[in-house]
Amino acid sequence: MSAAHAADMPDLPVLRGGFTEGLSKTSHNWGGAYFGVNGGYTADATDFSQSVVGLTNFIFRDSVLQQPTASWSLMNKTNTQSTNFGAFVGRNWQWYDAILGLEGTYSYFNNLSTLTTGSNSLTIVNPPGDSHAANVTDNYDVTLTGTAAAKVKDMISLRGRVGWDGGDFMPYAFMGAAVGRMDVSRSVTSTVDLRQDVANTVIIPGGGTVTITTLGTPQPVPAQSQSQTQRRTNAFAVGWTAGLGVEYCIWDGLFARVEYEYVKFSPVMNTSVTLNNARVGLGYKF
Repeated sequence: MSAAHAADMPDLPVLRGGFTEGLSKTSHNWGGAYFGVNGGYTADATDFSQSVVGLTNFIFRDSVLQQPTASWSLMNKTNTQSTNFGAFVGRNWQWYDAILGLEGTYSYFNNLSTLTTGSNSLTIVNPPGDSHAANVTDNYDVTLTGTAAAKVKDMISLRGRVGWDGGDFMPYAFMGAAVGRMDVSRSVTSTVDLRQDVANTVIIPGGGTVTITTLGTPQPVPAQSQSQTQRRTNAFAVGWTAGLGVEYCIWDGLFARVEYEYVKFSPVMNTSVTLNNARVGLGYKF
């Protein structure tokens, strides 16, 4: 009876020792060409602190005021946010659990623009190279007012990727070059007055001397009191990009991805732009 009952039992793997010891890993072939689309959120940090330096250097060129005003910072860094949309295409090569890849991306930014203004005033006394009498003090009253704006339109990048085969998951890191297209504008207005103070030494009756300083009347300096404006449309800025991400195989060649990307562009007209991109995407691998 016992033997007959055992023969009728279902052929379960657990009865035949069908389960392997420990956990097993399901591998996935991540090699091959792929393409996809993505979208997300962008945080823009634009540094305008040196944006008008080129204009002020032009206004004060070949004058005693060029050196003292060369490093003036009129404006600060500003931040803005926007959405991004784009596409990607690439190729993976897989060796066991290691994946190497090369990927090109395009990103469009929806109204990613920022604007700022600032001013600074300073009295520059006897600047280097200034010629005046020994008893005369030259006081240059300089006021600068500036405005700057930047709008990042879109970006392309070429990225190298390093990933790890985690079965249906593939975490990866990337680094590469980026080229951004942007509109940048800047303007500055300078107002310069010169006041010459004269110091005279007077002999006091009975002995001794005293110095009496006579304050002069401020006079405008037309050559350095002017406005300058510069604008560049569709300017290209070269930069670099790096970040982290993870892809998940949904079904067959269809996969989803989530990634973070940092982008740093070279300055355009002394204006520096940094982007932080967070994206989700959907792609297909052949």
